Amino acid sequence: MKQIFFTPGPAQLYPSVARHLKIGLEENIFSISHRSQKFKDIYEGTVEGLIKLLKIPDDYKIVFVASATEAMERLIENIVEKKSFHFVNGSFGKRWQEIAVELKRETCVIEIPFGEGFKDVPEIPKDTELICFTHNETSSGVALNTEFIYKIGKANPKALLAVDTVSSAPYIDIDFKRIDAVFFSVQKLFGLPAGLGVMILSPKAIEKATKLQKKGLNIGSYHNLPSLVDWAEKNQTIETPSVLHIYLLGKVLEDMNKKDIKKIREELDERAKLIYDFFDNNTNFKPFVKNKKDRSQTVIVITLGDKTEEIKAKLEEKGLIVGGGYGPFKNTQIRIANFPAVGDKDISVLINEFKKF
Repeated sequence: MKQIFFTPGPAQLYPSVARHLKIGLEENIFSISHRSQKFKDIYEGTVEGLIKLLKIPDDYKIVFVASATEAMERLIENIVEKKSFHFVNGSFGKRWQEIAVELKRETCVIEIPFGEGFKDVPEIPKDTELICFTHNETSSGVALNTEFIYKIGKANPKALLAVDTVSSAPYIDIDFKRIDAVFFSVQKLFGLPAGLGVMILSPKAIEKATKLQKKGLNIGSYHNLPSLVDWAEKNQTIETPSVLHIYLLGKVLEDMNKKDIKKIREELDERAKLIYDFFDNNTNFKPFVKNKKDRSQTVIVITLGDKTEEIKAKLEEKGLIVGGGYGPFKNTQIRIANFPAVGDKDISVLINEFKKF
């Protein structure tokens, strides 16, 4: 039976992944040396694909790490000497703040209820070095308006800004010149198996890490930002990487660039509208995020109450795999991933099944 994964990560694989994987196996791509010219060409092609798709400035650097969680740790360890500020409205924003605490940094936090968006611009301490945002909170289905992020940055020009775009890249249209660090992992909207994180760094972010290193502070060992950037400039990684992931990401980026990012974003908006319109007009099941301006277009959270497990099981019998709720909402909510790998027909099938409930 064919299965369609509406799970928010790992998620449905991008339609062309199987073909690219087959070609990679036939050409022995996954056995080549990471110091070979062939790998350098793959690396360079993947970076060029990201620059084109996301419109990344020429002076920003792209490096690969193991996961988005590692990216959180690298940014705190490399950019924050003393103090970071965190916007928290869900589990992943909270995780980032907890990482900073574990790394013995002082953290300031504005935390609002799960499922709500930020309304006011808070006063941020003048000695804050890094302000951390989770653009799209995977756990709760809330997305921040990028203008809110830019407004915070304008009000705090001495602080660097870092944005977790794990569940929104490449949907998010971000002005990188206003942001110092952006990161994501590939198992969500890029439709790949889990196992690769991507960090996009401004010159100021790299400069800050280098400054702390020269002061003799601990910014990590081989995976510190200056080392990652040094190797990236040679189209290489520090250690043996997941060639499979970097190769497949490059191929999916080629496909996405051919389709055009504008078209991808328009399709996701149209599908999100179909889902929200259906549940807004449903008597029994409703979107968790009440304020429409705060709703994510890529991770849609629906409250099903005590029927959650029963409905999930019935959907699975039809080959429709939805994500469970997060944390305390595990047994009362579902999460529907509206990612590029999921098509219009898939959304229609899911909605038609819900009509039966």
